[in-house]
Amino acid sequence: MWELTKSFRFEAAHALPGTTLGAASQEIHGHSFRAEVTVRGTPDPATGMVLDLGLLERSMAEVQKMLDHKLLNTVEALGVPTLENLSRFVWERVQHAGRITRVSIHRDSCNESCTYYGPQSKAFSSEVAAGSRDASN
Repeated sequence: MWELTKSFRFEAAHALPGTTLGAASQEIHGHSFRAEVTVRGTPDPATGMVLDLGLLERSMAEVQKMLDHKLLNTVEALGVPTLENLSRFVWERVQHAGRITRVSIHRDSCNESCTYYGPQSKAFSSEVAAGSRDASN
């Protein structure tokens, strides 16, 4: 099994009211972001590739155009412009390109990142809930 990761960068602004950072996050401010998209699979015997990275690159370029030099609070379908929502947003727009296993958004200047592994199955959600109940007992 192989994993391939491709990344893109974007510069964007946002405002996040209601955090413990107070005014620093409530005011419009900008960050440099790095998005990483990872695919997993076995290379095709004919091509030697898990995925033609050109296909993934096209999808990623479309997403980059939606986010780069934008006020994230106004990006339709993003929701509150958090790392969590950004990683989900990117996933939803590149998932058709191949067998995506994760999308990570990095804010390197803040030493922060978030990774989204896609929507979880009901079985997984049940296991997590059961583990939470066991841990609280």
